[in-house]
Amino acid sequence: MTTSNNNIRNFFTYFRNAVLGKTSDFTAGSIRKAIFMLSVPMILEMMMESIFAIVDIAYVSQVSINAVATIGLTESVVTLVYAIAIGLSMAATAIVARRIGEKNIQGAKEAAVQAIALGVVVALIIGILGYHYAEDILALMGAAPDLISEGVGYTRLLLGGNITILLLFLINAIFRGAGDAAIAMWALVLSNTLNIILDPIFIFGWGPVPEFGVTGAAIATTIGRGTAVLFQLAVLFFGWSKIKIGLSDLVLRIKVMWNLIQVSAGGIAQFLIGTSSWVFLMRIMSEFGSEVLAGYTIAIRIMLFSLMPSWGMSNAAATMVGQNLGANKPQRAEASVWKTGKYNAFFMGGVSLIYLLFAKTMVGWFHTDPVVVSNGALCLRVIAMGYIFYAYGMVVTQAFNGAGDTGTPTKINLLAFWLFQLPLAYLASFYWDLGPLGVFMAITSAEVLLAVISLYWFKKGRWKQVRV
Repeated sequence: MTTSNNNIRNFFTYFRNAVLGKTSDFTAGSIRKAIFMLSVPMILEMMMESIFAIVDIAYVSQVSINAVATIGLTESVVTLVYAIAIGLSMAATAIVARRIGEKNIQGAKEAAVQAIALGVVVALIIGILGYHYAEDILALMGAAPDLISEGVGYTRLLLGGNITILLLFLINAIFRGAGDAAIAMWALVLSNTLNIILDPIFIFGWGPVPEFGVTGAAIATTIGRGTAVLFQLAVLFFGWSKIKIGLSDLVLRIKVMWNLIQVSAGGIAQFLIGTSSWVFLMRIMSEFGSEVLAGYTIAIRIMLFSLMPSWGMSNAAATMVGQNLGANKPQRAEASVWKTGKYNAFFMGGVSLIYLLFAKTMVGWFHTDPVVVSNGALCLRVIAMGYIFYAYGMVVTQAFNGAGDTGTPTKINLLAFWLFQLPLAYLASFYWDLGPLGVFMAITSAEVLLAVISLYWFKKGRWKQVRV
C-alpha cells in the first residue's frame, strides 16, 4: 500500500512539474520519466488545439450547413499554411534541440531568430494573396455561389491573418526544441480560452458587437492566436525560458538561415504533400453535396481531438531524438522512440474503440441532419480502424524530423498520399461507385502503408548519422 501511495505521489509531482515547466535534462536519467515530462504539456497543448477545433465547429454548425462547409473548404486550403508552418517548425525544433543537447545556448538563440524572420516573410506573402483571392480560392474548391457569398469573409480573414497561425506554430516549436514544452502549452491555453469566449460574441452578435455569422469565427480565432503570439514574444524577449533573445540577436545570420532553409525545405515538402492530398480529397467530397461535406468536416474535427494528443506524444519523441543526438546518445534516442510509440498505440487503440461504438452519437452532437450524421459517422468508423498504425506512424515520422532527416518522411508521404491515396480515392468513389466510403477507405489504407514503410526505414538507423 505504501508503494502504491508513493507511486501516486510521484505521478502528481511529475505532472505538476511538467505543467509548471520545471527544468529537466532529457539526455540523462529515466527515459520513461523524460517522455512523461515532455509529453504531458505537449499533449495538453495539442488538446487545446483540438478543443479549439471542436468549439469552433460547434458554434458554426448553429449558423448553417453552408457555414460548416465553408470551414471545411477554407481549412483544407489553410492546411497549406499549416504545411509551411509545420515544415519550418520541424526545422526549428530539430536545430534548437540539437543545439540544446550540445549545451550551445547561443546557437539555439540564433536558430530561433532566423526561424521567426523566415516565418514573418512567408506569412506576409500568403496573407496578401489569400486576402485578395479568397473568392477565387473557394470557387476553385468547388463551392457553390451561395456558399461563396456566405463564407468569403471567413476565408479572407483567416488567410489574410495567417501570420498568427504561422508564428504560433513556429515559436511553440522553438520552445519544444528547447524542452520548454510547458510554455508552448500555456500559449495555446491563452489562445483557445480567448477563442471560446469570443466565438459566440462575434458569430451571434452579443451586446454592442454585431452578428458576423461564420466570419465571426475567423475574427475570434485571429484575436485569440494573435494575443498568444504576443505572449510568446514576451517570453522570448524577457527570458522566461531556456532561450532569451536580446536586441543584439536580431541580426541576419546567413549560415544559420541557410541551414534552417535546407532542413525546413524537406519538412515543408513533406507536409505540402500530405496536406495537399487533403485538399484534393475535400475537392472529391464536394462532389457529393454540402450535407456529405459537412459530415466529413465534422468527423475530421472530432478526430483532431484524438490526433492532437497523439501528436503531442510524437512531438515529445522529436525533442528526445534531437537533444540526445546532440548529446551523442543515439541509442537513447532510438529507445525513446520505441517507448513513445508503444504508449501512443495504447492510447489510439482505446480511442478507436470509442469511435467504432459511438460514432453516430458523437457526430449527432454537432448536427441533426440524418445525411450529415450518417456520413460523418461512417468517416469516423472507417478511419478509426487504422488508428494503431497511425500511432506508430506519427511517432516514427516525428523521430525522423527531430533528427533533422526530413527527406525520408517526404519520400514516404509522396508514395503513400499522392501515388497511392489520391488515385485510390478517385477510383473507389467514382469508378467503383463507393461514393464517400471510397474516400474514407483510401485515407485508412494510405496511413497504414505510411506506418509500415516508416517503421522499415527507421529500423535501418540512417537517421542517426544526420547532421544539422
